[in-house]
Amino acid sequence: MPSDDEATADGRGPERARARKVKAKAADEAAEILNIDGREVRVTHPTKLYFSRQARLTKLDLVRYYLAVAPGALQGIRDRPIVLKRFVNGAEAEPFYQKRAPDPRPDWLRTVTLSFPSGRVAEEVVVDDAAGLAWIVNLGCIELHPHPVRAGDLDHPDELRVDLDPGPGVAWGDVRKVALEVNALLGEMGLRGWPKTSGSRGIHVNVRIAPRWTFTEVRRAALALSREIERRAPALATSKWWKEERHGVFLDYNQNAKDRTTSSAYSVRPLPDARVSAPLTWDEVPDCEPGDFTVATMPERFASRGDPHAGMDAEVGLLDGLLELAARDEASGLGDAPWPPHFRKVEGEAPRVAPSRARRSAGGAEAGSRPRTARARMPLVVVANSPDKAAALEGLERWKARHPEAAAHLAVDDVLVDSMRGRSSTWTRVRVNLRHVPEAQRPPQETPEPDDDPTREWRAHARAEGWTRRR
Repeated sequence: MPSDDEATADGRGPERARARKVKAKAADEAAEILNIDGREVRVTHPTKLYFSRQARLTKLDLVRYYLAVAPGALQGIRDRPIVLKRFVNGAEAEPFYQKRAPDPRPDWLRTVTLSFPSGRVAEEVVVDDAAGLAWIVNLGCIELHPHPVRAGDLDHPDELRVDLDPGPGVAWGDVRKVALEVNALLGEMGLRGWPKTSGSRGIHVNVRIAPRWTFTEVRRAALALSREIERRAPALATSKWWKEERHGVFLDYNQNAKDRTTSSAYSVRPLPDARVSAPLTWDEVPDCEPGDFTVATMPERFASRGDPHAGMDAEVGLLDGLLELAARDEASGLGDAPWPPHFRKVEGEAPRVAPSRARRSAGGAEAGSRPRTARARMPLVVVANSPDKAAALEGLERWKARHPEAAAHLAVDDVLVDSMRGRSSTWTRVRVNLRHVPEAQRPPQETPEPDDDPTREWRAHARAEGWTRRR
């Protein structure tokens, strides 16, 4: 595009430049200027629709929602670096992740420098007040994704996060039952859990802890908790990392690994009804319904009842009991469980490869190594890869139409829809577990359709360069 003082071949350059200036001025005039505790926050495109399929909400509506619940929302993010998950084209379009603080930014907005498992560093935003909250929402951050550390100590989390993630077809009642098991175990360990709906299909339980332990130690405590809940409720809960081995509600211990974040309290989720992650009391958990908590209903609830998690910072606990439980697990032969794929493999970790892809060992275990229990290999096929979840699910339906006999044997949890994280965005992989399909009727692995894995080129380049990401 030519600069303002350049003329194009048809001599209309200055005219077009003036038109651009008029358009830019109109955009400026359309912005909403909010004065929030003495700070001005400019909301651009305030009438832009962010939700339209069921709830109808503009960007300004979302800003005003967050201002209405600001004391509660800030409880979960204040003094913490935050990853910006930006839905710049609205909640119905794909977001992208931005770790680095935007520039320019207000001079009153703090930042801190974090290091990541890859070895890279980034200066991330820290939101301390309602003005900062409104500022990041204006960027399209309808969800809030804080790290579990405070700005003054980036190496020692002050929050243990228990993420209950139900598999396909799992009833909401089962999620609530598992949450109550978590509460009972935490009580036995001298810890207080603070429950909230995830805003999607699960429940989060956050635990305030003293910042004495590293990310690795906090994750170890979370893994011990997950395994103990699986022992107590084996029909309902699982600690298995690989989706093909799971059933029921997965307790995602890896949400406590460094660089992982979850949506915090009062976050708006990109679902048609604009539901939110709602803080609860434990008395509410047995009867709560996630659809009851939305952008439309939460401000009134907050105004009338306040924040159920307002006292969290005063209830600081210790991980000693969970770490003792972890030590007993390890003494009984349970090694570490798989880490997320971009972390360096650690001593004692289980094989970091899905059972369906694991190669059969040609010989026995190495001398001195811990014997491993053989795991059944699952017959999985990948049917779709796409940055567009809807396109990936359409690919699944086409696969079913091509293979109706196999599709007729599939159980609900045989379809694995994976949200894969790339370097700055997510994409969807759809796999089908053929375990219930008679072997003679199992379709072979075909080229996925669509087959648009946005990380494939980058991963191939990384392998060619001979480097790997490090924790």
